[in-house]
Amino acid sequence: MRAPLSWLREYVDLPAEATGREVAEKLIAAGLEVETVERTGAGLTGPLVVGEVLAIEELTGFKKPIRYCRVDVGGAGGTGEPQNIICGARNFAAGDKVVVALPGAVLPGDFRISARKTYGRVSEGMICSAAELRLSEEHAGIIVLPPEYEPGTDAVALLEIEDEVLDIAVTPDRGYCLSLRGIARETATAYGLPLRDPALLDVPAPNDEGYPVTVGDPAACDRFTARTVSGLRPGARTPVWMQRRLEKAGMRTVSLPVDITNYVMLELGTPLHAYDRERLDGPLGVRRAEPGEKLTTLDGVQRALHPEDLLITDDSGPIGLAGVMGGAHSEVRDPEQDPETGEWRGTTEVVIEAAHFDAVTIARTARRHGMSTEGSRRWERGVDPEAAAAAAQRCVDLLVLLGGGTAGPGVTGVSAPAEPVTITLPADHPDRVAGVTYGREAVVRDLQEVGCEVHGTDVLTVTPPSWRPDLTDPNDLAEEVIRLQGYAALPSTLPRPPAGRGLTRRQRLHRRVGRALAGAGYVEALNYPFVSQDALARLGIEEGDPRRRTLRLANPLSDEEPELRTTLLPGLLAALRRNDGRGSHDLALFETGLVFRPTGQEPPAAVLPVTGRPTDEEIAGLDAALPRQPRRVAVVLAGAREQTGWWGGARPAGWADAVEAARTVAREAGAELEISADRHAPWHPGRCAALHTVVDGERTLVGHAGELHPRVIKALALPDRTCAMELELDLLERAGQGLVTAPRISAFPVATQDVALVVDAAVPAAEVAGALRSGAGELLESLRLFDVYTGEQVAAGQKSLAYALRFRAPDRTLTAEETGAARDAAVAAAAERTGAVLRGA
Repeated sequence: MRAPLSWLREYVDLPAEATGREVAEKLIAAGLEVETVERTGAGLTGPLVVGEVLAIEELTGFKKPIRYCRVDVGGAGGTGEPQNIICGARNFAAGDKVVVALPGAVLPGDFRISARKTYGRVSEGMICSAAELRLSEEHAGIIVLPPEYEPGTDAVALLEIEDEVLDIAVTPDRGYCLSLRGIARETATAYGLPLRDPALLDVPAPNDEGYPVTVGDPAACDRFTARTVSGLRPGARTPVWMQRRLEKAGMRTVSLPVDITNYVMLELGTPLHAYDRERLDGPLGVRRAEPGEKLTTLDGVQRALHPEDLLITDDSGPIGLAGVMGGAHSEVRDPEQDPETGEWRGTTEVVIEAAHFDAVTIARTARRHGMSTEGSRRWERGVDPEAAAAAAQRCVDLLVLLGGGTAGPGVTGVSAPAEPVTITLPADHPDRVAGVTYGREAVVRDLQEVGCEVHGTDVLTVTPPSWRPDLTDPNDLAEEVIRLQGYAALPSTLPRPPAGRGLTRRQRLHRRVGRALAGAGYVEALNYPFVSQDALARLGIEEGDPRRRTLRLANPLSDEEPELRTTLLPGLLAALRRNDGRGSHDLALFETGLVFRPTGQEPPAAVLPVTGRPTDEEIAGLDAALPRQPRRVAVVLAGAREQTGWWGGARPAGWADAVEAARTVAREAGAELEISADRHAPWHPGRCAALHTVVDGERTLVGHAGELHPRVIKALALPDRTCAMELELDLLERAGQGLVTAPRISAFPVATQDVALVVDAAVPAAEVAGALRSGAGELLESLRLFDVYTGEQVAAGQKSLAYALRFRAPDRTLTAEETGAARDAAVAAAAERTGAVLRGA
């Protein structure tokens, strides 16, 4: 909402020295968002006057039409003689009054005017357009003034060029500030000055002589006022002062009746509509649209109507989308002058509509048709229902004054009874909300300043004003008191959380995992939790896989990804592909986040009302309708895992790095993983590891790791040999109970034993390691596989696995006999469970 300071002063007696920036600071302190303060006329100096065009000579022989004009500027030229001015505009004629910048003037943008020779003639000034004076963006032609202004009149004062305009971003809860009346009320309150309310008019009571109106949906239109004005002069022009106020407010002028309705809307905040009475067919009506109905709106677009659209109708059918835009059939006609007789033709009799519509109905209609108009913006934020009759009266008064019309005696007033809203408020409630003692007197005074009626002593009964539909509960009233008392007066206090509260075990694990992976060289990449069935198909995930059962969003951000993810891999792999395409080829990314795993057995979610807080049972029903949402962690790798340096060549990332990332995560959870071969999309069938651990006493699959399938790599355009890992963090948390064992340093020496075992090539190394660990007993401190050999020294179909076993006792130095016995027991267990044979035995 753009509010000229000169217009604002009409309702509030601001100090003469108050600037736009000072007023903006006051409004900002009161809670409004003033984005800019624009100073119009900045950089404009020198003689800018009204001129009368005496004669026009058409110059030929140039690429464009050029006119040599003789213009009377009164005594402003210094000599009293008319000025000769070159001009290329065609929208004026001899006898018209125009705006002239004389030599010595400086226009906005440091454009200096001087007498100069051009097109073979001397031009002694410039005839100005609105764009050249920065009054508007209109470039179609120069400014043509009404005939009553004398040549030589100061055009700077006449056009109110020098002004300051406040551009206010009106939030949805302050719809009343989409009017000068609302902004003036806030300004008067901020300065402690009285307000001259423009809505305080003498309005005649409704009678039976008014234009007939039928309201078929009182819930969507609870008030409708109709007034008529006849005898309008079709050639009556909008006065300059009204044109300038409309332009400063960001609106263009159209015709006198339309300009007046826009002016009253800006002044009082109530959108109005003017109908050409000659084009109306019978009484006006308000109803919902019927199936198959269509309407051509003022913008020339034919619109198919929805059954929930609220319409203004006559006997011919729909003539307007209520609160959004009128129809082309009944619009006020633009005035036209007969070129032969000079008579004006146009609308001479209008019907003024001033109604009050339901905010939700208008907002849905505007969004349904993609139409955000000045009217709909106000209706959807709330319009004062009590101002409709005053707005109609103001519009009638201006049409009579400026258009020469006669107000009809009839006044139509249709209204539905409505109970006033009352709020019960403990007098100390704002004190408790703000943590500041205001006192009852201050609370009552501030609420009365915003227009509320207040009664009571310790417990106040408050009736909000009609222009504040956002005041519905005690906290709304407390906010009004706090903002009027000043947000700057609120003390700065830190919140005090109750003792014993901190991060949950799940949150601590989440943070530890992130730090551990970042320390291992991975970069966190956060992705949107959306996916498509096509992305899952390109991962090689077949129909029937639980990961293909997704939840589809009712209102997705993108039609290309309309569903919630069941795995973290699509987003991470897309990030890897994007970064690889931008030149980063050595990549290691990770993400932790929720996935959504519906079973199809969830009960449907109930649609709850928004009039109050849902009950515990209703909340429990909503929770039951939610799918399972486990927290998972995933990594993806491509390119070199170790870079080339003086220590040697680069090492490409491989499936073992993905498995090691899983072990890193498991260590942070205090869990131990069991690694085994598996076949699981999207991984390579020969380079895929299943990750198991013991959860609640049972061996449980918690994830997979390895190299991606070549078909998946090709389908997703990924680098060759891309690897990935995905684990379920919630299961790992249960497996490790959230406990991490701190490293222990012993004072006794370690005894190291190496064993090389030959087993069948199909036997997993993890199975052999498990057997060694179980046979070695409590003295085994750690076990590490350090070599895998297949070659001439072992039989075909077999492999040699070399392990380093570290033994240590917590209370003594181990003897050679104890170490040897533990080693032999470990080898014996491996031989029994896996058929392992000591190499060289």
